[in-house]
Amino acid sequence: MADNSVQYTMKNMIQARGTLLPLPEVTADRSFLSLYIDRIGFKDTSSYLEPYLTISVKDENGKDLSSPQDTPISGHRSDACIHFGVQVHIQRPLESLLAGHAIVFEFKHYKPKKRAVSTKCWAFLEHDELKEGEVALELYKKPCDPKRKKLKLMSVKPLFLHLKLILP
Repeated sequence: MADNSVQYTMKNMIQARGTLLPLPEVTADRSFLSLYIDRIGFKDTSSYLEPYLTISVKDENGKDLSSPQDTPISGHRSDACIHFGVQVHIQRPLESLLAGHAIVFEFKHYKPKKRAVSTKCWAFLEHDELKEGEVALELYKKPCDPKRKKLKLMSVKPLFLHLKLILP
């Protein structure tokens, strides 16, 4: 039992800091997308312990195109939003991202009764949506489907993941 709590503590410390990577070196033939993750909307933000997002780039078959990154745990909430205020740098050059790929965002939180991290919902950004500026992504029920074939909205209420895309 003590081993589980030690493992959870180490994992918890890593999640608290996140696993975000720096902006890769931009060259004349390589440019990279950065995402500013502002907030995610929920009706009861206080029920989510240690919330964070996992961001990954997937091909049309759901295969990872780069290593997933975790945001730090969010400590800022309002009545209807969990605020992140972090910038994520996609590690694949834009030139190598072909049509059919998507950037997938999984909202995760800790469930003390199960002593586990759970995915609450997910969202995605497709290749044709990569335009500089603000965007609000719909939230879908779990399980995450990176192939994007079986989509079920999480709620009929207007709840979104709010991002700002920064292109070179």
